[in-house]
This record gives sequence, structure tokens and C-alpha cells, in this order.
Amino acid sequence: MYGRKERRRRRLRERPFPAAWRSALEDSVPLYRRLPPVDREELHGHIQVLLAEKHFEGAAGLDVTDRMKLVVAAQAGILLLHRPTGYFTELVSVLLYPTEYGVREEIEAEDGLVEEVDETRAGESWRTGTLVLSWEDVERDLTGDLQNVVLHEFAHQLDAEDGELNGAPILADRALRSRWVDAMFGGFERLADALERGEETLLDPYGAEDPAEFFAVATEAFFLVPSELEDQEPEIYRVLRDYFRQDPARW
Repeated sequence: MYGRKERRRRRLRERPFPAAWRSALEDSVPLYRRLPPVDREELHGHIQVLLAEKHFEGAAGLDVTDRMKLVVAAQAGILLLHRPTGYFTELVSVLLYPTEYGVREEIEAEDGLVEEVDETRAGESWRTGTLVLSWEDVERDLTGDLQNVVLHEFAHQLDAEDGELNGAPILADRALRSRWVDAMFGGFERLADALERGEETLLDPYGAEDPAEFFAVATEAFFLVPSELEDQEPEIYRVLRDYFRQDPARW
């Protein structure tokens, strides 16, 4: 039996997808153009749900347009294909800044003293229901193939659905959990070692910050440069393929 929420979501997924939205995605989102036709149709349903359930808000004077919402929801929805989903269960609102934004963060130094540091960010994901993005960076990522702040931050939302931001989202079975530890945490250590040796890496160096960032960075690579990831890190590719139930190297 469907619950009330799932019945409502099913009705949203079954709504006709506006032709203007389809055209906008074909023009703007390279990942959408790469998707197999059947996956596009499934994605259209997820987009309808995300746009209905998540609140999009502008910051620092940004006027959020329907196209902005559509571009973000489409890329986030790609992470949900072929799997049961709660549509980023903890997420309530998406806050869009026009450009990178400044934050002040408290950092504990080695001597135990706490200091405040100012930094700029292109995005962040909070476990309290908000995800933040720089629209300038979202737009820039549509023309590149190495980074995608939308995929990165929404991967953090998936990671945090079990209550911990630790680089391990909710996994389908014990066998995948076992393989995940070997592949992802081994890859995390290999990335850190390669950076220490001064080597160039396919995965963004930011992934060496901690396992949570590694999962987000690996997710970007899985969808943006899947063939290269499969070639250089086959174990990482395989566990991400089995988790997302997608095989973008074959698209």
C-alpha cells in the first residue's frame, strides 16, 4: 500500500513534462543530453517531485528563476535514478548565491586554540535541511568536465541520510558494504599518497580532506569522466556503479 506521501509523489512523477523544460535541459545540461532516453523519462518524474518539495531561495539579491531551479533539480535527480528514494530526506531548502560567498569558520589549531578564519565557498551541504550553491559555479560547471558543485553537494546529502557524514551512504546489502570499504577507503588513501608525492590525479585533490569529501569527489568523476575513472580506479567505479545502479561509461 502506498502512503499518502508516495501517492502524491507518484502523481507528480506522472505529470506531463513541459516541452519547454525538456528544451531547456537539452540546451543547458550536458549530463541530460548524455542520458539514455528511458533514463530521461525517469528523471523527468524526479524533477517534478524535487521542484514541488524543495524550497529554492535566492541570497545576496539573487532572483531565482525557473531555469535555475530546473538545472539544479535535473542534476540532483540524476543521483536518484533506478533506486528507491526518499528524495534527499533531510533536505528542505536550496539557497542560491549569485557567486562564491564568504563564511567565517572556527578552526582548532594544533595547540588547541580556536581561531576564526574567513573563506569563500562555491557550495556546502548542511545536515539541518539546507544546501547552498553559488549559481556562478553551477553555470560554470555546465561547460566543464572535471567538477560539478551540484553533484558534489547533493552527494553529501546522500551520505548524511544515515545520520553520519562519513563517506558511506546507505548501502543496499552487506556484500556492497564490504566492497565499499575496500574500494572507497583504499582510494582515499591512494589519493592522499599521490598528492603527497606531488602527482597529478584524476580525482579532485579536495577528496583527500576526509572520506566524506572523497565520496563527493568520486561521485563527480563517476558521472563526468566515467571512462577515465573506470580505467584508473576500476574498483571505485564498480562500487559506485552498483550503488547508483547506473553505468555512465556505457552511455
